[in-house]
Amino acid sequence: MTSYQFTNNWFDALAKGVWDQMMTHHAPARIVEIGSYEGASACYLIDRLAPRHPIELHCIDTWAGGIEHQAGGVAQTDMSAVESRFHHNVTLAADKYPGRAQLTVHKGYSDECLARLIAAGKKGYFDFVYVDGSHQASDVLADAVLGFKLLKAGGIIAFDDYLWAEQLPSGKDPLRCPKPAIDAFVNLNFRKLEVLSAPLYQLYVRKLSD
Repeated sequence: MTSYQFTNNWFDALAKGVWDQMMTHHAPARIVEIGSYEGASACYLIDRLAPRHPIELHCIDTWAGGIEHQAGGVAQTDMSAVESRFHHNVTLAADKYPGRAQLTVHKGYSDECLARLIAAGKKGYFDFVYVDGSHQASDVLADAVLGFKLLKAGGIIAFDDYLWAEQLPSGKDPLRCPKPAIDAFVNLNFRKLEVLSAPLYQLYVRKLSD
């Protein structure tokens, strides 16, 4: 029997436990995922939600890797192989639920792809937005702002790698980690959202209003 092809267990180790509880209560039907890598979270969403109701899932990634893939210990990551595994995995997941998982893959930079979704009339359309793309603070902030516009009131936006920081020879660079951008976004929109209680490796907020 054909099986998923994952080379790491990041999602299972750091997010699955919280998502198991969240998806039981929230059960989103329209989802945007920013940063898909090998498709672990996308496959989880399909397997968890498609048996309950049809879902619409948009996956956004360049499959070029981030700046941390271009220098240092993970520089040898073969992103073309990662992209191939993504397509294998999500196709396998969707094929298990014919007609119940509408999957759209957007290959490109997230700010451009998110802007196109807004231009296509998807503002306030999605139930769940997962921000797990670039770790650069400026990119994370753009993903947060645009993703929040796509999210409907009552929807949830999840930020991965909240406490992640790249280990550089000069120490931590606040412009090369997500936390400062996520904090700035939450602080500037504190009247429009509420922070949900969860382990802080990921940060979850519910949208209250535009």
